[in-house]
Amino acid sequence: MKSNHHNPAQERPENGAPARADQPAPKTRMQIFREYAHSFAVAIVLALFIRSFFVQAFKIPSGSMEPTLLVGDHILVNRFIYGFRIPFTRIKLLEFKEPQRGEIIVFKYPEDPSKDFIKRIIGIPGDTVEIREKKIYINNQLMEDQHGTHRDLVILPRDISPRDNYGPVRIPPQSYFVMGDNRDSSLDSRFWGFVGQKAVEGKALIIYWSWNREKTLPRLGRMGDVIR
Repeated sequence: MKSNHHNPAQERPENGAPARADQPAPKTRMQIFREYAHSFAVAIVLALFIRSFFVQAFKIPSGSMEPTLLVGDHILVNRFIYGFRIPFTRIKLLEFKEPQRGEIIVFKYPEDPSKDFIKRIIGIPGDTVEIREKKIYINNQLMEDQHGTHRDLVILPRDISPRDNYGPVRIPPQSYFVMGDNRDSSLDSRFWGFVGQKAVEGKALIIYWSWNREKTLPRLGRMGDVIR
């Protein structure tokens, strides 16, 4: 005859805690470590994928683009707009549009590709660019310079500096002539030449954060501004 007597001790582990059939075994330290490592690896791969193909963060380090961009502005750069590039190479898989005159681009500095520069495109392939006493001429036509500012009233002669008198020069294929909006204080194409198409990283998109170092305060009014 089968006994219906219930023995609680048979359902308790040695430590005395009640046993549950659906309770998973506790994870070992190695299992926990592997889970964290896997999550971290996935996050890194995803971040690299987004940075390589879509968006890149960039910090404005100098005043060469003032007043459009200020020192301490943190911006997002659209890497997708000019086409997909194979990560860690200069090879493009697809091209959707070419950089246009007036757009602000981030690119590899021609004299030191380890550095990223940001400037505005003034001339595109085939244009003839000339600067006469601070005024810009494109294909012998005076350019309406809506973004450029001049803080130095002195005009430097051509034999001293190309800053205020330059060219004329014709821009070669797949190259761009760029300048900073702070025309009197910008190291740009007037001094070191053209930007090759393969050096272009992307188009400046939006200011997502801005920090005023002098006042040690954020510039809340600039956050979210679309860059033009």
